Amino acid sequence: MPVTLQREAADIFRLDVSGVLRKSDLDRAQELLVAEMRRGATAAPRLLVVLQGFEGWESNPRWDDLTFFISHGDAIAKIALVGDERWRDEALMFAAADIRKAPVKFFAPAALDEARAWLTA
Repeated sequence: MPVTLQREAADIFRLDVSGVLRKSDLDRAQELLVAEMRRGATAAPRLLVVLQGFEGWESNPRWDDLTFFISHGDAIAKIALVGDERWRDEALMFAAADIRKAPVKFFAPAALDEARAWLTA
């Protein structure tokens, strides 16, 4: 599976993405995160998104589905994106960095620890 979601700390969830990101895989990860939020596991999750071996997004007309963003976007406290520099602009745009309430920051792969520190600050 090219997308996995796991809890790293009390309110930090790590989303690992490799290969081509499919809408269906992202939807499943978002459903898992929402389930954690509904269980009261965390009120304001922080996301560590690691793009390793990432090859981009599948061509899918449903990428404009903003249901998760509208319903749960304001609940996200921070998003750290970690990946190859070639994906910086597209990943920030995909994460809606310019319109989201939560801060979103991009880090190089060598700065994974810095990304974690930023999430907890």
